[in-house]
Amino acid sequence: MSRYWRIYRTFFVSSFVRELEFRANFFAKIAQSFIWIFFFIMILLVVYRNTDSVAGWNRGDAFVLAATCFLMNAIQSALFMSLMEIPEHVRKGTLDFVITKPIDTQFWISSRRFNFDQIGTIIAGLAMVFIGLRLTEVTPSLPQWLAYIVLVGCSLVIFYAFMLFLMTLGIWLVRVDNLWVLGESVMQVARYPLDIYQAGLQRVFIFVLPLGFLATVPSRMLVRELDWNMVGLGLVWAVCAFFATRVFWNFALKHYTSASS
Repeated sequence: MSRYWRIYRTFFVSSFVRELEFRANFFAKIAQSFIWIFFFIMILLVVYRNTDSVAGWNRGDAFVLAATCFLMNAIQSALFMSLMEIPEHVRKGTLDFVITKPIDTQFWISSRRFNFDQIGTIIAGLAMVFIGLRLTEVTPSLPQWLAYIVLVGCSLVIFYAFMLFLMTLGIWLVRVDNLWVLGESVMQVARYPLDIYQAGLQRVFIFVLPLGFLATVPSRMLVRELDWNMVGLGLVWAVCAFFATRVFWNFALKHYTSASS
């Protein structure tokens, strides 16, 4: 474990050095993240100027929900940005060098780059959580915060598994760079509370396709009641998603045709 931590630290430092080579671009992207979130907040304020509640979620609740979605997506993008490079590695044949390294290939392909552009979104997301709690006049207990943090971690694993599955298809399809757009579409669904859907569809998004765990279920832990059953289910989904990615990634490597073959 210590060996992998040293390797990741090297990845992190090299990513930071690379960002410092283009400092203006780095700060511009952080500012862009703040501006994008600002406009989304404006949309929320416009919606709630005409109503006090949407499917039982008031303005403060909606802030927490949006913030949770931003946080999860930003942390995932920061930690696992290099997933987007899988199709490029396949096209250029550089995946050959990855699989010959004395390191777990999934670890390398997932964490080779740290995306510092997302720092602005992470900071803004954290601020929105506390602003939302203030607006909704709710003071979560320590167990609620614990459940929230655990479920956000579960959502990261679930979404990571989904993105790895999408980008790994590049081993067969080669040119699938734009498959990440499907990830954006998933986030569009997760950004809204499950309560806007019919009861049957809500159950599907919790027990069949765990989209509800990307934002709605964690947010409920803070602004509604604490439900340890949902926390347990989230952990089950996260564990299953992680092991499914291990199986699928190893399966894909067995069917990878080396550029030198």
